[in-house]
Amino acid sequence: MAVAGLDKFSHLEDKIHRTVELCKTLKQEKEALEQALADRQRELTTLATEKEQLAQQITRLQDDRDAMKLKVEAMLDAIALLEMEAEAARK
Repeated sequence: MAVAGLDKFSHLEDKIHRTVELCKTLKQEKEALEQALADRQRELTTLATEKEQLAQQITRLQDDRDAMKLKVEAMLDAIALLEMEAEAARK
């Protein structure tokens, strides 16, 4: 009977050892996941900043485009006016 008791104790000891190893593994995995999460959060912050900068650049480019469009339209109007004046002078 003493052997059976020692076997049970040894079996319990093995289970405790496996449980400790499992806890160590889970802790390492948790730390790795926390690090990966922190990395993704930094990337997200960087991408959000980049997105904001690109949105501002798009706004500036659209404003520049609108300004150029107005200038081109003004030049076309001036050319049309000159053409009408030249045509009137020919008559």
